Amino acid sequence: MSEYKETLLTKDEIENAVKGVAYRIHKDYEGEELLIVCILKGAFIFCADLVRNLDLPCEIDFISASSYGSSTVSSGNVRIHKDIEYDIAGRHVILVEDIVDSGLTLSRLKSFFLSRNPASLKICCLLDKKERRQTDIEVDYSCFTIPDAFVVGYGLDYDSRYRNLPDIMVLDESVYNH
Repeated sequence: MSEYKETLLTKDEIENAVKGVAYRIHKDYEGEELLIVCILKGAFIFCADLVRNLDLPCEIDFISASSYGSSTVSSGNVRIHKDIEYDIAGRHVILVEDIVDSGLTLSRLKSFFLSRNPASLKICCLLDKKERRQTDIEVDYSCFTIPDAFVVGYGLDYDSRYRNLPDIMVLDESVYNH
């Protein structure tokens, strides 16, 4: 029996969508310098591909925050494990997230960053799972809106596994319901 139900998004579909979002960001920020903040660990592959496709001067920093642990649903308790190193006051900041699900983590991070007075703050995600939203968080740049399924691959994991898959796969429930 396979660990995956189906391939939701192929490597080629992801690559094309990332290029499209990078182009939109470039158009919106032409002539500006960006600070790209990658939310670890899930967004690292997406963020790397995104910045490689950005034709803008940018610096990159990392923050680690979680609300999942080794579960498949958000605990609602967001913890920041590693803060960024740059001062963001007066800077154009884009938070790069792998998946926006409940919105709890991003809602907390948005407030956290806005309190530091950036010139602008936008949210960019690979996957937007709108039907699971528990907050009114808005995503500014999104590659895909996906249905309510537990997905892995292209940086997304279940219990620290599957991040290395080139495609985004729907994980079979038997893997996490045992």
